[in-house]
Amino acid sequence: MKEITFNVEPCNQTGGFVARWDEVPDRGGITTQGDTLSELHAMVTDAVSAYFNLKERPNVKIVF
Repeated sequence: MKEITFNVEPCNQTGGFVARWDEVPDRGGITTQGDTLSELHAMVTDAVSAYFNLKERPNVKIVF
């Protein structure tokens, strides 16, 4: 897997943003949130680093 795409939506509860990637059956996905787009980007980067080991870590694309 060379690239994964996160879909971003506004969060009505917090006023921030939620990013989701759910494309791998039987392995789960990643959902994270941030109050600002800058914070969301940092949270996505952190979540991807935790989810994938270094050798298989893909590039990240964020779609609004």
